[in-house]
Amino acid sequence: MEGNYIDKTRVLDIKPLRTLRPIFPSGNQAPPFVCAPPFGPFPAGFSPFYPFGSSQVNEQTPDLSQAQRQPQIPPQHQHQPQLPPQGHHQPQNLSERSLTTPSRPLRSSNGEIEPVESTLRRKTPKKRQLSTVNFESGISVAERDNGNRELVMSVLMRFDALRRRLAQLEDAEDAVNGIIKRPDLKAGSTCMSRGVRTNTKKRPGLVPGVEIGDIFFFRFEMCLVGLHSPSMAGIDYLVIKGGDAEEEEPIATSIVSSAYTENDRVNPDVLVYTGQGGHADKDKEASDQKLERGNLALEKSLHRNNAVRVIRGLNLKEATHRVKIYVYDGIYEIKEAWIEKGKSGHDTFKYKLVRAPNQPPGFATWTEIQSWKTGKSPRRGLILPDLTSGVESVAVSLVNEVDSENGPSYFTYSTTVKYSMSFQLTQPSSGCGCGNKCKPGNLECPCIRKNGGEFPYTGNDILVSRRPMVYECSPSCPCLTCKSKVTQMGVKLRLEVFKTVDRGWGLRSWDPIRAGAFICVYAGEARDKSKVQQTMANDDFTFDTTRVYTPFKWNYEAGLADEDASEEVSEEPILPLPLIISAKNIGNVARFMNHSCSPNVFWQPVSYENNGQLYLHVAFFAISHIPPMTELTYDYGVSRPTGAQNGNPVYGKKRCFCGTQYCRGSFG
Repeated sequence: MEGNYIDKTRVLDIKPLRTLRPIFPSGNQAPPFVCAPPFGPFPAGFSPFYPFGSSQVNEQTPDLSQAQRQPQIPPQHQHQPQLPPQGHHQPQNLSERSLTTPSRPLRSSNGEIEPVESTLRRKTPKKRQLSTVNFESGISVAERDNGNRELVMSVLMRFDALRRRLAQLEDAEDAVNGIIKRPDLKAGSTCMSRGVRTNTKKRPGLVPGVEIGDIFFFRFEMCLVGLHSPSMAGIDYLVIKGGDAEEEEPIATSIVSSAYTENDRVNPDVLVYTGQGGHADKDKEASDQKLERGNLALEKSLHRNNAVRVIRGLNLKEATHRVKIYVYDGIYEIKEAWIEKGKSGHDTFKYKLVRAPNQPPGFATWTEIQSWKTGKSPRRGLILPDLTSGVESVAVSLVNEVDSENGPSYFTYSTTVKYSMSFQLTQPSSGCGCGNKCKPGNLECPCIRKNGGEFPYTGNDILVSRRPMVYECSPSCPCLTCKSKVTQMGVKLRLEVFKTVDRGWGLRSWDPIRAGAFICVYAGEARDKSKVQQTMANDDFTFDTTRVYTPFKWNYEAGLADEDASEEVSEEPILPLPLIISAKNIGNVARFMNHSCSPNVFWQPVSYENNGQLYLHVAFFAISHIPPMTELTYDYGVSRPTGAQNGNPVYGKKRCFCGTQYCRGSFG
């Protein structure tokens, strides 16, 4: 090492930069020194350099991640609030987007955009010019302060529609760079900043439009409807005047409890809640909790006898992954408070809350279902543990708690549509050549090209948007783990066929259902309407695509997503031929879904190739989040007008008993 020795003790004669004087070239060395603004004007003989040159400026469109921007749209594209409480917005004139419109460019492994040797041209979503366009939320100042059921459901649906769209775009990017993103945070921030929210007036007690038993898959949803404002903290509180003294003091309005103990199962109406702060139950950086903020608010609420809203957080397993679900359990009263040592030996605040009586069931329903699943308690009224006799991968219970009827009429259980020889619906088609799975944004995949260059589902099997037709990969495609075979994977929910009080047999789920989640297909025998017109009148298990269905807005708003409204996809189904499916003799659980004029389920035509032929199916998806044990219903539609009664057209042939606010009185 002696040969490479450097004497580091030698001090170089270096002056600080601030002591150096600029040296300008002399006249015979270079042109005179010029000082000009970055963007000009420039003297003759001089040109701007990058990045100041106008020809070099990058004029990229704004990024969706900038959630705080305020776009505006013209009046003709302003959002119309929905009418029915679950997804029935007033219809809008939506221009159809060409099915050859992709959403994301192809990228190589190094991130460079590659040209696509295909007839499908790349067309990214057009961004709106935020400086000249105005976005109207359609929610007045009064409605923003105090909501109602219709408005709460509208806000939640608009948020989730935007979240699904952002997830779709990010899934295409993640397939390239592997970055994990949070579309729920982006969607929530956008809705907050653009006024798509309600119940902003903070209050204790009940929240207008939010019902006990409602479920939420994201904390931002609770914030947008005024149920629980903090996006992270477990205690929400309000500062008020304190009694005779004019001092202000906090009172608790709501808490989120994510702990689940054995006591919760035994007595779900009693909750022991741990205060916030201190990390007293953690091993590292633990300290005593302090009587401040949320803890102080709970203490004050105890002495003032103020009721508190309770939201229960649960970790549940969906088909492919675990999710966090929040259940609004109603109003609780704080009965007592004390201090005890946590795991780390530091002080923690404990609060005992008891559920107020005479409230609809909430969290107790979840604990009861868990007991059924684990076998700790029997299902009352159970007739058959599995109606399908093992045909479905998940059992479907048959239950009657109303009368002594032992079950519906006999039928053969099937999971698919049976096409007769006389019903020529199929047409030649070809599948894709993808390897392990189809990747979002891969325009070389014919299955993705059929969907306009976009993947129809998010990474967790949620439908992004209603479309005239959804094209899935076929069973013969080599992509065995592809996410584009959602409806072909069968029923994944724990469903139950049950006897209703006045509408025969119905269908509901033991599991919570997320908006856009697949429920089942309508299985049965496909028939030609012209040949079965006479027999359809006596068939109560017929799905008819030729009926008139109430239009509603379910897809995301282009203005809320900073996209051009001309890029919106039509939500009206388009089928190659009229499709009539009879489930009278052959069918599945879909035959038990009853009609409602304000349904929580919608139907979507889906097709896929099998053995060189294209098969068409009717698939059902959730309009909004559906709590467990809620009856699943869809709109049966009405026949075309055939006459008049008292000057009014006669549509439905059967009386409707749905009892909703927007009941038409008849259907079929």
